[in-house]
Amino acid sequence: MIDWHSHILPGMDDGSKDVAESLAMLEQLATQGMKTVIATPHFYANDEAAADFVLRRQKSYEELEAKLPENAPQILLGAEVRYYRGISRMENLRQLQIQGSNLLLLEMPMSEWTEGMIKDVIELSGNGDIQLIFAHVERYMGIQKRETWERLYENGILMQVNASFFNGRMSRRKAINLLKEDLIHLVGSDCHNLTTRPPRMGKAFEVIRKKLGDQCLERMQQHGYSLFTTKNQ
Repeated sequence: MIDWHSHILPGMDDGSKDVAESLAMLEQLATQGMKTVIATPHFYANDEAAADFVLRRQKSYEELEAKLPENAPQILLGAEVRYYRGISRMENLRQLQIQGSNLLLLEMPMSEWTEGMIKDVIELSGNGDIQLIFAHVERYMGIQKRETWERLYENGILMQVNASFFNGRMSRRKAINLLKEDLIHLVGSDCHNLTTRPPRMGKAFEVIRKKLGDQCLERMQQHGYSLFTTKNQ
């Protein structure tokens, strides 16, 4: 299985603080059945140029790679890109796509999105070189209008949710219903550390298995790997 959203690269952001913590997080993810972990450190265009971010990310990855055990999950590099006005016109945005794909993980504001924002992301998703994934959409669902979601789905934007959406007692039923209706597509741990935000993908997949069966998990896995332009299994 794939963890679509993680902060496992050491020293990149508010996630893993060092290589030792990264290795421990990856060990937990491996135990939970993750074969591929997508590293998505925060990217803020107002703070850093994409080229500088990519260089810093590569250095962090190389420090981690040097210590990886043979049985560690495959790590693919990406970014959690914070939305900003005019993002559809940003140069070098493709540098932030998930390795081996045209996928871009986008973090939207925690507020009601304006018409300008919606048009901006739809324009970006209409670019044949970029497939948008909205990060942890469970955080925004109650804020946006139903019509907004309909427009986004119509434009092929994929929706990622965090494992906690399935693990929470109050949110579990909604998560399962949305998955059944194909309104959410990808699951990520959004893990940051070993204490307050550890990896909990295994528990989420057990909930899905119990409610929807093994076939649902198999379909999720097949769909996930089908999104890559190069073989990453």
